Amino acid sequence: MISQLSRRSFFRIAGALGTTLALGACSKGGSDVAAPPKDAPDTSGTLMEPLDNGYSSGLHHAVIEVEGYGRLELELYADNTPITVSNFADLVESGFYDGLTFHRIIKGFMVQGGDPKGDGTGGSKRCIKGEFSANGVVNAIQHKRGVISMARSQDMNSASSQFFIMHADYPSLDGQYAAFGRVTSGIEVIDALVETPVQDSNGTVSPADQPKIVSLKMVD
Repeated sequence: MISQLSRRSFFRIAGALGTTLALGACSKGGSDVAAPPKDAPDTSGTLMEPLDNGYSSGLHHAVIEVEGYGRLELELYADNTPITVSNFADLVESGFYDGLTFHRIIKGFMVQGGDPKGDGTGGSKRCIKGEFSANGVVNAIQHKRGVISMARSQDMNSASSQFFIMHADYPSLDGQYAAFGRVTSGIEVIDALVETPVQDSNGTVSPADQPKIVSLKMVD
């Protein structure tokens, strides 16, 4: 698992295998996924088609309030990634993300959050199909500064609730992860978050230091 690797080792191995290994995951059977702290919808299984919830097409917007840091405004591209956006919006509207944290932070790379366990091993009750080229899905969004993308394990259809926001451009992630939107306002919040103290080169943040998501709301 990536949690056992240094950032340098992660990209060395990724390059050797031709794919990045992991930035987080869900559990297919749910055996190692903690129950979310909110009443999330019963969505067991893997989502292979978009949800019919009004968020599977078009441009949508969301806002993340981070305690002590400020507000991140996002635009989400459902025409590009309908499964990812409709699933993300479904979790947002259930209140799933409210009170969760950013548990993994690497300056010059990304900040990662959305895990109910807070340690990189948790997710929601549902996995989703990975919408990226390595999984046979056209996704033109590049992993540039401010882009939001879904974390996953080696299984290409293992993304769940964990997401990451890029602090810097990382083209090696293009085609390997489902990028689905970008920060339109508040990128300075990411610049501040990357100054959070971490425990190792993999960006592990102590539970006491993990920045808190006060709320994550859909705007439209």
